[in-house]
Amino acid sequence: MQKWVQKMVRSARQYYKLCPYFDKKTLQCFLKLGGKCDRDGRFDTCHVFVEFLQSKYVEYKSKKRVLPMDFLDVTV
Repeated sequence: MQKWVQKMVRSARQYYKLCPYFDKKTLQCFLKLGGKCDRDGRFDTCHVFVEFLQSKYVEYKSKKRVLPMDFLDVTV
């Protein structure tokens, strides 16, 4: 699981400078459902972003689906 999560973080870093779930205008995190982002949009070591990816991994495995190879293929 950790390998896949790290691969998705690296893939997301290719496409986004800031977290894709961070609102620059209100400084809020969409994954926290309206909570302030305490990392200013940086997602490299963000525990909320990693937990989101871990939950996606569990969801894909429980439904016996193929794991995405790229972050853009991860569905919300």
